[in-house]
Order: sequence, then C-alpha cells, then structure tokens
Amino acid sequence: QVHLVESGGGLVQAGGSLRLSCEASGSIFSSNVMGWYRQAPGKERELVASIFRGGERNYAESVKGRFTISRDNAYNIVYLQMNSLKPEDTAVYYCNKWPVRAMDYWGEGTLVTVAS
Repeated sequence: QVHLVESGGGLVQAGGSLRLSCEASGSIFSSNVMGWYRQAPGKERELVASIFRGGERNYAESVKGRFTISRDNAYNIVYLQMNSLKPEDTAVYYCNKWPVRAMDYWGEGTLVTVAS
C-alpha cells in the first residue's frame, strides 16, 4: 500500500527551527532520490531539497544554508531540519520521490507557518 505521512509542522517565530519527518512506503522510498517540496498559498509546488540514496544532497537557493535534508534508509523516513526560518518559508510541506509524475500519489503534507 502506498503512503506518505508528513509531520512536524507548526507555528514558529521568524528565526526559529522545525524538524519535519516523512514516513514513506517502501515502493516510494526505494526511489533513488527523495525530496521535500512545498506549496505556498497561491503558488505552485516547488522542490526545496533532495537526497540521493547514497547521501548526495541538493537544495533550492532560497533554503541553502538553512535547511538540511536527511534520510533513514532502515526505516523509510526522510527528515528536513529547518533553521533560521523566514515568513516566506510559510507553506505546506510534502515529501515524495524525485522526479514525480503528474499522476503520482501525494500525502496530505504538513503546514509550516512562520510568523514575523
């Protein structure tokens, strides 16, 4: 059964930190690359961080130096450590494999709200 369960979001003041977790079913986590995506109100979903099975990481310029992605291959979990949060980081955060296709399954996401 396919599932993606994101957690760890919440309301935080600017400059604060949050750690997001994503538990994925094996069929998704077996992908070579897992990523964290976000969708802000009125905007399209964007990839913010990705990690290869071997550990190579990539980040969007907007989060580089502030966010860290990691994965636990034994438990099919992907994490996103978010530091120095800014109001513009406010969004619903999702995890999924990368790349995703138009008909691929998405979880419900977790809402991150950064207050100024």
